[in-house]
Order: sequence, then structure tokens, then C-alpha cells
Amino acid sequence: MSDDALIVFTPSGKRGRFLLGTPVLQAARTLGVDIDSVCGGRAICGRCQVNVGVGEFAKHGITSSADHLSPISKVEERYDRLRGLSVGRRLSCQTKILGDIVIDVPPESQVHKQIIRKEADTRVIELDPCTRLCFLEVEEPDMHKPSSDLERVYRALKEQWQIEDLSCDLAILAQLQKVLRQGDWKITAAIYSRAPGGGNRLVAIWPGFHDTVYGLAIDVGSTTIAAHLTNLATGEIAASAGLMNPQIRFGEDLMSRVSYVMMNPGGEKEMTAAVREALNTLAGQVALQVGVSTNDILEVALVGNPVMHHLVLGIDPVELGGAPFALATGLPITCPARDLDFKINPGAWAYVLPCIAGHVGADTAGVVLSEAPHESDEIMLAVDVGTNAEIVLGSKRRLLACSSPTGPAFEGAQISSGQRAAPGAIERIRIDPVTLEPRYRVIGCEKWSDQPGFEEAIAAIGVTGICGSGIIEAVAEMYLAGIINQDGLVDGSLAARSPRIEPYKRTFNYVIREGEPRIAVTQNDVRAIQLAKAALYAGVRLLMDKLGIDEVGKIRLAGAFGSHIDVKYAMILGLIPDCPLDRVQSAGNAAGTGARIALLNSQSRDEIEAVVRRIEKIETAVEPMFQQHFVEAMAIPHKTAPFPNLSKKITLPVPKFVAPAEDGGGDRRRRRRS
Repeated sequence: MSDDALIVFTPSGKRGRFLLGTPVLQAARTLGVDIDSVCGGRAICGRCQVNVGVGEFAKHGITSSADHLSPISKVEERYDRLRGLSVGRRLSCQTKILGDIVIDVPPESQVHKQIIRKEADTRVIELDPCTRLCFLEVEEPDMHKPSSDLERVYRALKEQWQIEDLSCDLAILAQLQKVLRQGDWKITAAIYSRAPGGGNRLVAIWPGFHDTVYGLAIDVGSTTIAAHLTNLATGEIAASAGLMNPQIRFGEDLMSRVSYVMMNPGGEKEMTAAVREALNTLAGQVALQVGVSTNDILEVALVGNPVMHHLVLGIDPVELGGAPFALATGLPITCPARDLDFKINPGAWAYVLPCIAGHVGADTAGVVLSEAPHESDEIMLAVDVGTNAEIVLGSKRRLLACSSPTGPAFEGAQISSGQRAAPGAIERIRIDPVTLEPRYRVIGCEKWSDQPGFEEAIAAIGVTGICGSGIIEAVAEMYLAGIINQDGLVDGSLAARSPRIEPYKRTFNYVIREGEPRIAVTQNDVRAIQLAKAALYAGVRLLMDKLGIDEVGKIRLAGAFGSHIDVKYAMILGLIPDCPLDRVQSAGNAAGTGARIALLNSQSRDEIEAVVRRIEKIETAVEPMFQQHFVEAMAIPHKTAPFPNLSKKITLPVPKFVAPAEDGGGDRRRRRRS
């Protein structure tokens, strides 16, 4: 029997083997995992709480079980009695490793809380919400004119607001008489006009005058979830909040989560419960920010990729894990919000935008609604950059869509010093082509590392790693400085010029920062970025082939990552095709904006449903040219494609040959879907 065990931490992905009996907190500190502990492991502060992964995790090659940790100690029992521990939570300082284990560090237990970079833009939306408030003066009961209270409410709505064909839930009837009398026969009624089957639905009532009514626009991403509390009367965003998707503990990428369901019967119910709990947490957070009750939230519009879409709806996503990637439904969903376990107004309704294909989801429909390529005269490329890039290309004449398996490298995962966007993460970097010395900027500090006062400014947050935008710039700058060649190979001969180039196994690293933690870009890091960017470019190129074009007129980069990369570096790397740089723009959280448009404009739902029906779906997995495009796109910026617009703005290095390392520095195997 082995005297050590493997521990894997999520969402960081850091792992290591430790002697049995090692406290989880100690293992975390050894690996540089971000876990808070103010009391120094004395089980007083409770900040080091973690979740225990249970089940078979095929991606990590281990079976994780609660029995692989020491039993709950008396110290933990005492803490639970005094302050309370959530079900499934453990204090990492008191919990010892007894076997292979997966440990999830929730956001509230991290020192460097995640910054959810999904902010709503300021796009103007024509207001025509499905839910509106109507103040009514209802006729009092009269012995000489017998009629029920509800009939008189319906009559008032018809006479005062010209609203008829009405219905309501039993929950409204249960409170109607009390509300009418409390308001002295003056009430405010909320009417929903898009219920299945047609007609108008009375969904909420208040005594007297009430003018507060909100909706939630939600983007359920595989990594983060963002919610925008929106005033349905004014269209203004009252509050926004985001959190890490708690499903990360079941797998970092979508296929890992599908695999978890395959390996663990009933796993889809666990993930559905986790994401629905997160949605309610966000609803509570945004309501608290504004100082209103969740009872004032009367509508929800929601987008998400196909796997997230299915799990929010309580649908097993296993069929999306393999060809032909069949959706249970791609149709728009309109249902009572309580059917999705929303703890908001009992009469609230939810609308889920349609999916486009098995790997092109409702989030992409949101991007289309936001960026409107279907209204454009020129060819537009819209890319939602995530673990699975979703791509739409075309104009008002013809629209095509596909997805491409980029994997989690753009979010800092699978990168040796990688992390998600949080204070202390390197997000910008420049490399001097002569000295090869770097200068960089981290999230949470406006100073560059070569400016006076930088070390003092980052003393509280430190320099903790490199996030997605940082690794994109690092690899592109390494190419511009000649540290790597067109094929991505690190030039080991430069070690004679600079100690920044250091031998590592059979390859070479580029060291950005010494100290703790030590931050470097390895040959495998470069390969991971090449694989990711090649997959995205190949998907774009495939759609360009289908349209018979060699250039695009404008590019929109959506998603949390797409919104924060420098478009120049994205093009230097070959992440996107050549285009005038001033025509490449961030679309912000376009998926979330699409959800907000659907929330605030009833007719936009008909619009996006019609557009989705005419989008042509291309499946990259069965297209023979995808692999050829992928191989050519591995080069930086590309093996054969010219970049004339980019060349006008920047001088690209002349291709040179660097002898490959013995192990090749990586591979070019076809990437599976992520």
C-alpha cells in the first residue's frame, strides 16, 4: 500500500502527492493554492473551508471519496456548533489526507477573490418588456351587483388598461381579498403577456401603489455566472454580480462534467442543484445591493452554452458528450421561474433563449441578438471566446455557426504559472527585444513593474501568476522578441544573452519573475496556447471557406476573456484572422447583453428565434479541412495566411529555424472537445 496520495485542487488545477496524514491546508500551501486562513490553522476563523469532491474524476484519473479524508474532528464539530459548517464543507486545517482526493476551494475561502469580468455594456435597448405594472382602482363589492373580487379586478384591467384575456395562478387568488382590502380597493397588478398558450397572466399584486419591478438577465458560463438586476420600467441595470460556477468542482471543462455524469449516476442532479443554488445566491446578492426584496423580481432571461443550458433545465447532458451531439431541445423555453427553483416572486416567469446546435448554445444566440450580424451589410465575425469557442460568421444574407475546442488555456488553466483573473495576476507584459527583460502589470495595480513604487503598490496582493490576457501577450511578445520562432520553439541559444532563458528538462523556459511564486513561461505553455489558438482559427477559417471569402470586414470578441485581451496581440498570435485593427472590437459580455435585450424587449424574442432557425450549423468534427487548417494555424501567426493589415501596424519577425528539442516540445494531436 502506498504511503502517499494524490490531491487535486479546483478551480486552480494544481496537484501533488503528499504523505498520508498531511493536512489539506498544508498541502495547499505547498502547492501555492489560494486558501485563506487568518487564525493560522487553529480552527477559529473558519476561512479555510473547502468542498470535498465525491465520485470518479476521469480527467484526473482518480476516484475521490469523503473516506479519503480523516473523519470530522472534535474541533470541527465544535466550530460547527458555534458558527456552523455547510453540508459537505470541511476545515482544511483540520482535515488530513488519507487517499486520493479532489478538493474544491470555494470563492469565499480564497485570499484573492475572483474578479468576475462580465460586465453589462451600455447598449440602448428599446423598452417593451413582457411584464408591466398596472395601478388599479377596483370597484367594491355590491349586494346589488353580485360578482367576485377577481372578476372586478379583470374588469378594471380591461377598462383602465385595455388588458383582457386574463388568467392567474391559485397563489394570486389566495391573497387577493386581503390585498384588495389592505389597499382600500386600490392595488398594483403585474401582468405577464407572453405565457405559453397566449393571453395575459396576472402574476403579482400589491396593496396600493407599487412601482418597483425587476428582471434578471443571467449568463450561465462554464467558468463564471453573471447576473444583472434590471429595472423593467426604465431598462436601467440596478445591480450586477458574478460568481464562479460551482460546477467547477465536478470538472473544469464541459466534457469533464459530462464525463462525471457518465461515471456517477445521478451526477446531473448534483450539478443542476449546484447551479440553481448559485442562481439564487446571485438573485439575493443583486437584490441586497439595491435594497429591494427578491419578491420584486418578476422575470428572468437566461443564456448558457448547451451543457449549462441542459443542466439549468434539469436535463441530462450525456448526449452532448459524443457525436452527433444531440440536444434534448434547442427551442426557446418559457416556464414559471419556480420550475427552475428560483426563489423570487412566486409568479415570476423565465425565458431561456434558443440553442443553435449541439455545441453552439443559447449564449451564442445572445451574442447574435446583441451584435446583430443578421442586420449587417458586411461580413462580421463574432467569437465568444471560452473553453469552447463559439463562432458566428456572416451578414444579413447568410449566417453560419460552429464551435471549436479551445480548452481552458485562455483562462489560465493548464498553464504552469496560470490562474484566473484575480488581484495579483499578470495581465499585461512587454519584452525588450534587445535585453529580453520583461515589464508587466498585474490586476489590482495600475503601475508597471519597472515603475518606481511598484513593489510597494503590490505588497498587499503580491504577484501570484499569469491570467489569460497575460499569457496571450507573453507568448506574442516572446515571438516579437525572437525568443520563440514561428513554430513556437524556444530558442535555447539566447541563454547566452540572458539568464531569463533557462534550460528546463529538454527544453527552455522564459522566466518573467523570480521569487515566490516563481513565474515562467515554459515550452509546454507555449504549446498549450498554440493548440488553443489553432483550434479557434481553424474553426473561423472553416466558416470562411463555406462562405467563399478570404477576409472579414469586422470582428467582435465576446466573453469575459475576449473582452480583456488586446486585439493587436490576439492577431499577432494568430488567434483571429487578419483584419484592420480598428475594426476589431470587444463586445463585452455580449451573451449577457443578449439576455438583457430579451428581458426588456418582447419582440426581440421573436427576432432571435427566427434568426436561429436560419443559421447554418457547421460541425467541425466531421469536416476534413478542419485538421488541415488546424495544423497550419499552429504557426505564429500562421503558416501560410498573409496578415497585410497587421503588417501595416507592426513589423513581424522574419521566420527563422530553431532546432527542435528531443521531445519536440509538445505535440499536435487533434484536440478533443472541451
